[in-house]
Amino acid sequence: MIKIKRVTELAELQGILQLQQENLKKNVSAGEAGSEGFVTAEYTLAFLEAMHRASPSVIAKDGDRVVGYALVAVKSVGKDHDLLADLFHTIDQKRYKDVPLKDARYVVVGQLCVAKGYRGMGLVQQLYRYFREVLSGEFDYCLTDIAQENARSLKAHLKTGFQVLDTLNYGGMIWDIVLWDWK
Repeated sequence: MIKIKRVTELAELQGILQLQQENLKKNVSAGEAGSEGFVTAEYTLAFLEAMHRASPSVIAKDGDRVVGYALVAVKSVGKDHDLLADLFHTIDQKRYKDVPLKDARYVVVGQLCVAKGYRGMGLVQQLYRYFREVLSGEFDYCLTDIAQENARSLKAHLKTGFQVLDTLNYGGMIWDIVLWDWK
């Protein structure tokens, strides 16, 4: 039975790291990246611990195994990782419905991943439903970025309710910045 919950223990952070390593773009074939998707940012255990002290992330567990995650990234911690710092900086330059996002209450999904054997089961929507449930009292918007070459991920995000806000060129890749309006 798969359970959606927030991270509460070190073993779950280690499970996130293992799943991340299995799905990093550099660790999957080009064909698999194109059909199954991939993650780009690589985090250390120390950085994940800092993220989770600020706001625990949402995970899907099958027994003791982490089979999916949606990392919660808040501005205070995002500044300590180059990719997240650039994303927060870029978001802060944008407007949504004539409101400067730098003045808005928003949270960033630092990364989302579902294990291979669990894809196509609706876990992305379950993770995001719970993500919104536990964080919408603190935030009005949820944002993240998705590499344009990761079509599977963009499709899943749009299905959840995200909309493309803008694009960003970072690290030689084009990224769609997507926003989910929780108001």
